[in-house]
Amino acid sequence: MIIESKLLDIQKRAAEISDQMNSGNLTGDELSKVSKEYSRLSELLPLIDEYFQTLQGIADAKEMQSDAELRDIANEQLMELNHKLPDIENRLQIALLPRDDADDNSVIMEIRAGVGGEESALFAGDLYNQYKSYALRRGWKIEVIEENPTSLHGYKEIVFKIDGVGAYSRMKFESGIHRVQRVPETEAGGRIHTSAASVAVMPEAKEIDVVIEDKDIRIDIFRASGAGGQHVNKTDSAIRITHFPSGIVVTCQNERSQFQNKASAMAVLRSKLYEKQRLEQQNASNGARRSMVGSGDRSEKIRTYNFPEQRVTDHRIKLTLYKLDDILAGGEALDEMIDALISADQLERLAAIE
Repeated sequence: MIIESKLLDIQKRAAEISDQMNSGNLTGDELSKVSKEYSRLSELLPLIDEYFQTLQGIADAKEMQSDAELRDIANEQLMELNHKLPDIENRLQIALLPRDDADDNSVIMEIRAGVGGEESALFAGDLYNQYKSYALRRGWKIEVIEENPTSLHGYKEIVFKIDGVGAYSRMKFESGIHRVQRVPETEAGGRIHTSAASVAVMPEAKEIDVVIEDKDIRIDIFRASGAGGQHVNKTDSAIRITHFPSGIVVTCQNERSQFQNKASAMAVLRSKLYEKQRLEQQNASNGARRSMVGSGDRSEKIRTYNFPEQRVTDHRIKLTLYKLDDILAGGEALDEMIDALISADQLERLAAIE
């Protein structure tokens, strides 16, 4: 149900913020804060205007019905506007849903090979290439933070950052177990094997989101190993950070300098702690209610990629697309899958408040 007084309050608040921003009296921090709020409200204003214009059009058409000469035109307009109104109301309800504070953030993702040995590691590599291609297609930047490659160009583990506004809003439903069914290259008998990899998606946290005390961490410096250029094994540049209160351990050795590795490791630690705080807050507010599209738990099976049938099934929303190649290429079919997950989440949240 649309509460018109709330829509009027939004229009009034947007006008107030616009005046504040144009006054020149705000400090840099104040301007940054209200600009973010105004950006959010400005997305709603065209839809609110359309809603009120439609209501006014319905009122005008009803008034015209009393005029015999205009009655047919009025009836036609009334039918059209009454048909249009529910769609506008639905879009407004979705737009007015509380936003995740982290939706605009960049993300840090972890992909780990699971059951299936080398085949699982190869699938972890497929998933990384999928998200890398998807990120680049959307104009986002990608940066590998830590990797543990295998001899066949798979990954036992890879941690990377996708830097782009709104990255978390698109990627957050990718957390969980991804399963693959295919014939491995090393399988002489042509039998289909099932293996899996886990994906974790965390919003990148800023320093103001999470405060890490020096007394709560231990930083170990060691010699980097594995692929990474000529500097590897020659300098003590790798970093391991242990956070005592949470037990979280983060390592980074991909960068060329100790300073860069420490900065990357701290960014990952901060994001892990931020996500931990967010999950605790969500559990406290939601009680036992679990979202249809998942909790973000990396132990939850969410998707199956079946190569013989060229299909990808998302088990949370029972959606199957026979577009495996395009999904693994990070193409439009992956957008189709993500859009369906976002819509399912919106509908579930709408049902919860009705």
